[in-house]
Amino acid sequence: QVQLVESGGGLVQPGGSLRLACAASTVTFDYYAIAWFRQAPGKEREGVSCIDSSDGSPHYADSVKGRFTISRNNAKNTVYLQMNSLKPENTAVYYCAADLICYNDYEGFSSWGQGTQVTVSS
Repeated sequence: QVQLVESGGGLVQPGGSLRLACAASTVTFDYYAIAWFRQAPGKEREGVSCIDSSDGSPHYADSVKGRFTISRNNAKNTVYLQMNSLKPENTAVYYCAADLICYNDYEGFSSWGQGTQVTVSS
């Protein structure tokens, strides 16, 4: 498994932006797909975005497409999630996960971070 650490969460006003980072402790970071999930109180964990390993192809949930951007910097062993035009309903704990490929189900990922809280409120 890969150790993952999320950062960048916090409190932001509606319409604001946050940039989350997922840092991985592995020398083979280039070979991992990295996904972002979120879970709001009382709701199921849902996939937000995922980025493939070799080609860096991004994938997005329909609800965030056009507002969120996932990217990776392999030299820094880090994946970023730029979140723009944030809405109160985006409030959740955001987790990053790693495995060799992007899965649709969170159960498919072998490595998880501890999560970072994102709160969108005025």
